[in-house]
Amino acid sequence: MKKKMIKCPTCEKEFNYYSSESRPFCTDRCKMIDLGHWFEESYSVPSETPVDDLEGHARNEGSNGQEE
Repeated sequence: MKKKMIKCPTCEKEFNYYSSESRPFCTDRCKMIDLGHWFEESYSVPSETPVDDLEGHARNEGSNGQEE
């Protein structure tokens, strides 16, 4: 078996990447903790366009997807 030691992004425990079925996490518990952060919106993906601008753009689109 290959061996590649990495740190779990959740608990920072070092483990063999190839021996975990929960990659890139060390356990299912750490995987679920991370998923919970996404559901709670603790994490976000950066955007250069403010959310308000995106919502306004969606209202201005016609039925064919083109701006009116």
